[in-house]
Amino acid sequence: MNGFILLMSVYYAFILNMPVISKIYQVTGYHLTPFIISSPCLLFFSFVIIFSMLCQPFIFKPVSILLLITSSLAFYAAMKFRVMFDYGMIENIFETNTSEASSYLNGSSLFYLIFFGILPAILVLMTDIIYSKSIFKEILKRVVLVLAAFIGLGLIAMFFYKDYAAVGRNNSYLNKMINPAHAYNTFKYINRNYFTTPEPYRPLGEDAKLLPAKNKKDTLVVVVLGETARGMNFSYNGYKRDTNPYTADMGLISFQQVSSCGTATAVSVPCMFSNMNRSDYKKSKANNQDNVMDIIGRAGVTLLWKDNDGGDKGVAKNFEKISLDPTEESSFCNGETCHDEALLTHFDKEITARQGNKLITIHTIGSHGPTYFQRYPESMARFTPACNSKDIEKCSDAEIRNTYDNTIAYTDFFLSKLIQKLKHYQDKYNVALMYISDHGESLGENGLYLHGTPYTIAPREQTTVPWLMWIPDQYAKAKGIDKNCLSKLATSRHFSQDNFFHTLIGFYGVETTAKNPELDITATCKSS
Repeated sequence: MNGFILLMSVYYAFILNMPVISKIYQVTGYHLTPFIISSPCLLFFSFVIIFSMLCQPFIFKPVSILLLITSSLAFYAAMKFRVMFDYGMIENIFETNTSEASSYLNGSSLFYLIFFGILPAILVLMTDIIYSKSIFKEILKRVVLVLAAFIGLGLIAMFFYKDYAAVGRNNSYLNKMINPAHAYNTFKYINRNYFTTPEPYRPLGEDAKLLPAKNKKDTLVVVVLGETARGMNFSYNGYKRDTNPYTADMGLISFQQVSSCGTATAVSVPCMFSNMNRSDYKKSKANNQDNVMDIIGRAGVTLLWKDNDGGDKGVAKNFEKISLDPTEESSFCNGETCHDEALLTHFDKEITARQGNKLITIHTIGSHGPTYFQRYPESMARFTPACNSKDIEKCSDAEIRNTYDNTIAYTDFFLSKLIQKLKHYQDKYNVALMYISDHGESLGENGLYLHGTPYTIAPREQTTVPWLMWIPDQYAKAKGIDKNCLSKLATSRHFSQDNFFHTLIGFYGVETTAKNPELDITATCKSS
């Protein structure tokens, strides 16, 4: 039995945790020192202790097999994209739909799964684990093994404690890189979401009242919730490439410095629609209280959520939701995913079928990776050569950036079509549009790809998002909004998704004590 524990510990310490060892090597200045050499040994002794505790008859083998398979995928993600499987990433995985998950399946991931996961798992399955006939002898052997591991840890601490203390203090995220930390965070997620009593539901904004528009028309506002679009790749915000050619002459206001609430959809979306700030956001609380849509709906506004991404993340639990089916026959869908234009197919019918004031949130698939090339029609590829492959690690960073920028330009095209549709309703409604993305994306900067990096160490590429407003003169006059004032704020001040909840309430024209005027961007730009 002890031999099996030692082999598992060697495999995890020296193979499956190469990413964290490489990171320690990097943060210490790329110097191969005794301290660096000791890091896999530290992991080895730690795994010996952990596996010794877990090694129980009839349990350890199936647990080991499951861990090997999942750890091989975590190893792939860490090696190729430097993904860390903290609680937030596990939450994002659980709330990703089948179509999104399949986009990560490619030749490289299958190789890692088979070579580092399934084959070792088969060896474990075929191995006869022999326990001592005497329980006393088995316990004694295990105690000796654990004591030896503690002695090993003690020796490492004796010589390198100062080094580990310094590296750990300055790089506290390193423990999140250890494989299989995902197992602990998965247990934590399941326990929190399925075995914890939810908080009592808390209604908000019960005094919500829609202020009448000055021209007496009903209001029609569309919020476009973007996916994985980073603000720095919008030409509105100074990007050198023309990624906003379709809306350039439509008078959009772009807020140029906006931070996200998280680096993954599962966090950012419920956070930005809640009344909580990023610093005090709790998913359990957000799930059990009204959000900004609920409050505006309480003021007599008809609500609708249309989805072409990974779901509403609980935001639309109290009102109507429509999700696109990529298997339905459509020129915009291929059976697995749909281009965002599919969201406009029945848009006019959905408007006419609903009376009165309306607020529609459209959740686009936008720039969701790694299959960026599937987010736009090939005919709309403005920047080439593109990375037309799921295996983005086989593409150059320039090709990845070209493909990503094509998704931004296609999003701009989608917004222009939606705005054109809204213009047709100006005779009956005061119409306006707001676009904001959930989080950004890394495209190879500092060796990082995709998103989901813990916020405390996430680069600005993952936390800087675009926020656009299209406000026709009719809407501005009806709601008393000074567009020039907003334009000045958009270029001079930093905002975040903390502002979204309060700004949407003010933007729509709802009055409620649930809104904090200091966080409502439109508050200082309104005439009485």
